[in-house]
Amino acid sequence: MSDFINILIPAFLALLGTLWVHPKVLKISIMKNLVDNPDARKLQRNPVPVMGGIAVFFGIVIGICSSQMMFNSPNVFMLVAAMLIMLYTGTIDDIIDLSPTIRFIIEILVVLWMMYINKSSIDCFWGLWGVDTIPQWISYPLTIFASVGIINAINLIDGVNGLSSGFCFMASVMFAIIFYTTGNTVMTIIAASAAGAIIPFFFHNVFGYHTRMFIGDGGTLVMGMMMSMFTISILGQNSVCAGYAESGLSLVAMTLAILAIPVFDTLRVMTSRIIRGTSPFHPDKTHLHHLFIELGFSHAGTTISILTINFLVVVLWFVSYKLGASIEVQLYIVIALSILTTFIFYTYANKKMKKQGKTLAFFRKIAKLLNFEKKGFWLSLQKMIDKV
Repeated sequence: MSDFINILIPAFLALLGTLWVHPKVLKISIMKNLVDNPDARKLQRNPVPVMGGIAVFFGIVIGICSSQMMFNSPNVFMLVAAMLIMLYTGTIDDIIDLSPTIRFIIEILVVLWMMYINKSSIDCFWGLWGVDTIPQWISYPLTIFASVGIINAINLIDGVNGLSSGFCFMASVMFAIIFYTTGNTVMTIIAASAAGAIIPFFFHNVFGYHTRMFIGDGGTLVMGMMMSMFTISILGQNSVCAGYAESGLSLVAMTLAILAIPVFDTLRVMTSRIIRGTSPFHPDKTHLHHLFIELGFSHAGTTISILTINFLVVVLWFVSYKLGASIEVQLYIVIALSILTTFIFYTYANKKMKKQGKTLAFFRKIAKLLNFEKKGFWLSLQKMIDKV
């Protein structure tokens, strides 16, 4: 129980930190006109302050630093420094639009730095396809590719209210549970602090009207960096989840299931862009959340639907593990479900939308059921959040 309290306190302080600083960041954003203006690609109709990532970062740092009385890890300071670099990079990108090349170079350098400081990389498959330790000449490029991919996958799902923050909250809670059950207090506190810091921002982003901010590239790059760090800590030789691997649980499948929708939707979008002969980094409106909006879902309905789909992927993977599926089969199930819910579903729904048939009518009915943003309770909650 004492360990749980030691974890709960930093998470709660992270929540309070974000809650306290959010209105101050919002005020500065409005005063300095640091807003995301609507255009043909974006879904909002009015300019929205885009500095929410600063508030979330502040909360995370408060939570992590408050826990230093329980442990003294220099790696935690390095993590905060890496997060600060990502926040700085993303915030500059929000204001003046950095080129994709510069962003990628910074992301790669930060990942390399974290690998060097922590002496860790994705260098073990834990028996998957008979492979355990991976040589450095493979593990280093793999870690860079996976980490940069995760960072940008988190960034690219930031398209509707609550989606990126809701996903990062859900993933952080899952990672916190995993780390807690393995007895790794440091990683648990970091993941729990991330989850706690996101909560106030999520409520303002989803329910607020006058207090709404976007998390921005600064926030998504910070959260993407944390998700990649969690992944490396699980898939390294010194994995905190080694005990799970010995019980027949596929660490690769578990991690991929948690990150399923952002990773596979990003792969689908970039693949389709390359096939069309355009740059994989050229922005468009072909993400999964754009499809839900076109089907008639509200922002909240889109967020709820996509997060539910991702959660079901995790549940079905866990069921396969409990039923005794091999680590290879667990991975195949996760990959199949991820492809089904991104590649196949997107293509199928997109075609049905053009035919205006019964399937489209079915989707419209579901969208209508989830379209509760303008109803009584929602409006009451919106008024309450705007006063916080």
